[in-house]
Amino acid sequence: MKRSAYFTRLLLLWFFAALVLPLSAQRKSPAFEKYIDQYKALAVQHQKKYKIPASITLAQGLLESGAGQSDLARKSNNHFGIKCHSDWKGGRVYHDDDLRNECFRKYKSAEQSFDDHSLFLVNRPRYARLFELNIKDYRGWAKGLQTCGYATDKAYANRLIKIIEDYELYRYDSAKGWEKVGTVQQTLLVSPYTIYRTNGLIYVHSRGNDSYEVIAQSLGFKPRELEKYNELPADYPLQKGDVVYLQKKKSKADKPDYEHVVQVGESMHSISQKYGIRVSSLYKLNKKHKDYVPEEGDVLKLR
Repeated sequence: MKRSAYFTRLLLLWFFAALVLPLSAQRKSPAFEKYIDQYKALAVQHQKKYKIPASITLAQGLLESGAGQSDLARKSNNHFGIKCHSDWKGGRVYHDDDLRNECFRKYKSAEQSFDDHSLFLVNRPRYARLFELNIKDYRGWAKGLQTCGYATDKAYANRLIKIIEDYELYRYDSAKGWEKVGTVQQTLLVSPYTIYRTNGLIYVHSRGNDSYEVIAQSLGFKPRELEKYNELPADYPLQKGDVVYLQKKKSKADKPDYEHVVQVGESMHSISQKYGIRVSSLYKLNKKHKDYVPEEGDVLKLR
């Protein structure tokens, strides 16, 4: 460790020493993992062709088809819950959804369903603004799909985000991420980060073109430490303005933040980052199961 980084770290942590506990293993569904393994290459192929994030395609497929186990997916190869609409000339099947006996598209194969899903988004003007987003902005895509009316579920965006983050699907949005190739090797000799301290926690803001490794190298930390403090893998794609904590988060928020009203596009993790609360504590404070997905308008206790 360089002396400059060493003294920077001493200065930052002089009064803020925190214990580091191992992350609890994320419980994952074998059915979800099997589905991801089966269709990840197809999702990446579609990203290259249609400019739809692979993470979004996989998350929608997982959610809409129950990882390929729904009746609609098994009997009709419909993985995205797309209804017939007036312009559909292909096969049809009838299934209860918002209304009884609604018409859904029927496909000859899952691959045909993936193709139609991409074309469905590309060819409809109401989704046009989504294609102006950065290909790695899965949060923006998830929020946009809900606000543009893809689904009536008020927690639709938040469900997609939870699936993407639980299963680290954002890795497939990177050209090399799905092959797990390449690591950041940049070393910063002079730190470009401003250190903030709010409610007793110290943190920096991501510049959007960095990573936990770059930030760690700049400030004299190990990437693994920042991964634990922020409860995310070290290769998580940071976006500009994201909070990166330099110490362990708290078990409850400081005053005056007593509760939070959930917005579209928020996850338990993003809320935990906003208030500097550990994710496990946020679940515990609200007596929620780990599978809970925050829905727009929900009120969560912070202390």
